[in-house]
Amino acid sequence: MEGCGFPIIPRYLEKQQFPKDAIAEAKVTHVWAQDKKIASNIAKASLIETVVDHYTDMIGQVDGILLARDDAETHYEYAAPFLDAGIPIYVDKPLALSVTEARRLLDRQQYPGQLFSCSPLRYAKEFQLSGADLTQIGRLRHIHATTPKDWEKYAVHVIEPLLLLASERGSVELIQTWRNDDSTTLAVRYSEGLQVLVSAMGSSCAPLTLRVIGEFDWKDLFFQDSYFAFKSALFEFVQGIIHRDVRIDPDFMLEVVNMIESGRVL
Repeated sequence: MEGCGFPIIPRYLEKQQFPKDAIAEAKVTHVWAQDKKIASNIAKASLIETVVDHYTDMIGQVDGILLARDDAETHYEYAAPFLDAGIPIYVDKPLALSVTEARRLLDRQQYPGQLFSCSPLRYAKEFQLSGADLTQIGRLRHIHATTPKDWEKYAVHVIEPLLLLASERGSVELIQTWRNDDSTTLAVRYSEGLQVLVSAMGSSCAPLTLRVIGEFDWKDLFFQDSYFAFKSALFEFVQGIIHRDVRIDPDFMLEVVNMIESGRVL
């Protein structure tokens, strides 16, 4: 895992104990990548038994698919064969870069809940507010969200949790977007008075954080525990397969994609 290319991964994995900290209800058994050497390396690092020559070779061999690619423009191409085969699929964030493309994916489902897609940070402990927090802060007035790196791949990490926090936001009244060098900022005003500011800071050093401001007080929420969030998302996907139900409302998925699309400066 030290050679995986993402130094944070071995650091949070070494804090866990396996198999105790694994998801007991599922096991990854097959892997594919365009470069078979890469797939073989993933298999060795992650103890995956079978490397397939083509991704569709998994059809009939597995109960679910992890489309672990964040290049959203390829999602429809790779997901379509599994959707057609009725196999549950977790599509990595973001689901799509346009509402039109997201609808194409959702419309290809053979049954409700077949397609699961989210940022794992929707499950982050750090992005939850307790009852005591809500009492202290009062009705939410503003949410200011920041993430490092680019808008298309990383804005979703703060958009999903902020929408979950702002459950009484109402409808969108105004959206504005601007870009400065490699950073992008989206401002949204909702009918219930909430104002949201989302910034993807590009190459600047920036935290993954939400600042929630209410009528009485404010609080900064900093993301820290990657393993908990990622495991929680995978667990929800697995539970959706077992119970064959809808884990994330498709209308919510479309609202997330709509904000991503609104923030893109083409």
